[in-house]
Amino acid sequence: MALSERIRILLVKRGNISEAELARRIGVSPQNLNNKMKRDNFTERDLQEIAAALDCSFSVTFTLNDTGEIV
Repeated sequence: MALSERIRILLVKRGNISEAELARRIGVSPQNLNNKMKRDNFTERDLQEIAAALDCSFSVTFTLNDTGEIV
């Protein structure tokens, strides 16, 4: 599932928050956020800010396929 789809799900689960409201909360223009959503192009920092604005956690991990070790 694309990150933009996951963000839209979070917006609904957090009380039908609009993308414009999310943009305001993270300090970007609605147009800028809309472009990122269309392209599904987010930096790790963007995702951390979105998580903070929506009161949830965000983590990135790499897991070695052969050992299952998380790096």
